[in-house]
Amino acid sequence: MKPVINILEERISAVMAAASGQKDCAAIVRPSTDPKFGDYQVNGVMALAKKIKINPRTLAQDVVKRLEIDDICEPPEIAGPGFINLRLKPNFVADGLLEINRDAVRLGVDKVGLPKTVVVDFSGPNIAKQMHVGHLRSTIIGDCICRMLEFEGYKVIRQNHIGDWGTQFGMLCYYLEYLHNRIATEHHINKTLFIKDERLISGIYKINDIEEFYREAKKLFDTDEEFANRSREYVVKLQSNDPHVKFNWQIIRDQSLGHCYQIYTTLNVNLTIKHDRGESDYNNDLPSVVAELKKKGLAVESEGAICVFPNGFKDKEGKPLPLIIQKTDGAFLYATTDLAAIRYRTERLKADRIIYVTDTRQSLHFEMVFAVARMAGWVTDKTELIHVTFGSVLGENGKPFKTRSGENVKLKELLDEAVERARAVVEEKNPELSTGQKEKIAKAVGIGAVKYADYSNNRTSDYIFSFDRMLAMEGNTAPYMQYAYARIKSIERKAQSRDVDVETELAGVKGMNLTEPAELDLARHLIGYGVAIEIAVSDYRPNYLTNYLYELAQKFSVFYANCPVLGAEPAKRPTRLLLCDLTARTIKHGLSELLGIDVVEQM
Repeated sequence: MKPVINILEERISAVMAAASGQKDCAAIVRPSTDPKFGDYQVNGVMALAKKIKINPRTLAQDVVKRLEIDDICEPPEIAGPGFINLRLKPNFVADGLLEINRDAVRLGVDKVGLPKTVVVDFSGPNIAKQMHVGHLRSTIIGDCICRMLEFEGYKVIRQNHIGDWGTQFGMLCYYLEYLHNRIATEHHINKTLFIKDERLISGIYKINDIEEFYREAKKLFDTDEEFANRSREYVVKLQSNDPHVKFNWQIIRDQSLGHCYQIYTTLNVNLTIKHDRGESDYNNDLPSVVAELKKKGLAVESEGAICVFPNGFKDKEGKPLPLIIQKTDGAFLYATTDLAAIRYRTERLKADRIIYVTDTRQSLHFEMVFAVARMAGWVTDKTELIHVTFGSVLGENGKPFKTRSGENVKLKELLDEAVERARAVVEEKNPELSTGQKEKIAKAVGIGAVKYADYSNNRTSDYIFSFDRMLAMEGNTAPYMQYAYARIKSIERKAQSRDVDVETELAGVKGMNLTEPAELDLARHLIGYGVAIEIAVSDYRPNYLTNYLYELAQKFSVFYANCPVLGAEPAKRPTRLLLCDLTARTIKHGLSELLGIDVVEQM
């Protein structure tokens, strides 16, 4: 089912072109902000009238006179200096609902005509550290973008760009051997056998151990010259793929990623081992990246380092700003790895579009990396490079969300607390439920609340993290949306208790007579689901989708208050049951399939 807004734009744009004699006229049809002015407003006439120097109202009158949309809308109305207001016909809305009802999987939303290959780079945790609240936004926003693009029909390739390479890993790998040797000496164990024992890789060390190892190794690196020198030797060995050092590195990496996968499962985020593409995967490509940039005359030596100076980037003093790709000691940098990743994604993965989901602070870095990749010819005009930025998560004091000791809040601890708080609410409101039901609801509500609170904010803005606000049963929150779904499912249960066969009544709906204003308002909103998804995808903003779902729940509430469902007269009951069913299916699809938030049938 093609979104009605797109149909209207196509027809009105063609009429505007005919009326003005101009090409590429944009109708700019948008949903009306006030229902009393209709369902849609045409905003493009004003700009076109200014361009051809004609009175906009005169042009609007000419457009309306030529317009043939009586199969969709009531007669158009001209407002103000040249706006055109449109109101959908009830029978068009009814037909749209029936079409949606016939499409249980896609709810009447068409796939894109020319699907492209899109690589989405998101989450990107660092090895040897637990995920913290700073990883939340990239992880869930990136996952939502993937889900929406996949639903639209794109071929999506998830990429988890893991920080698993660099100097600190040489230090950690040596520390692991340093620790093994100390343990072996203390317990009189054969050192070689102990170090090679594969039990180490299967779970003796946990993420908490690895984090503590990092802190201890850093202390030794800063205070013990012999330890620091051996650590540097291990960096070289690691980069040379020494099997013994690589074994230690694998222990650290596996235990760290095991922790990440647990977080992804809790968050219902679709990231698995097959999506991992760490910095280590590009290690062998880095020399060729530098060599190719040198060969093309783009990379030059500057103060001992190898740099590229992309056009248009200057420092505070107005001097050309360098993108350093190799340090004076020969080491490569994040920029080198990011360039290698772009080359891999365009040449090997055949990406038409690459989306990076990171915080706003990395904007300049990616602008320069994108510019250099285009200069090198690794990215053509046919390939889109997009940086999807987001703001910070703040505490209720308006400052970055930290623990009392000033450390980043561990993501696992935050999610556990969300579930625990939700469990307390369930215990209070529904003590009669079984333990299993309480656990299921607590997890769905707690995790859903954290995710939905993030999604419902404009991603480019900072937002204040508040358990009380996000777990509230009123307002634009996950619990409110989950309750709206559960309330509709309770109508179905009541119907069964009254011997109303809902499935039979729904199957018998062949036509709909939307006579009540609340029925029509809800129905109009339901057929706009595809547009909401399209808008959310076009700017990678989940809050457009949450706003749509919240408005849907509100409109359903008005409908339910004004239009009896089970108590309706027999002629109206099937239509109202179908409105209930489509609302529930749309809420469930939006929450579960696109936002990755579980719904429950009882709260």
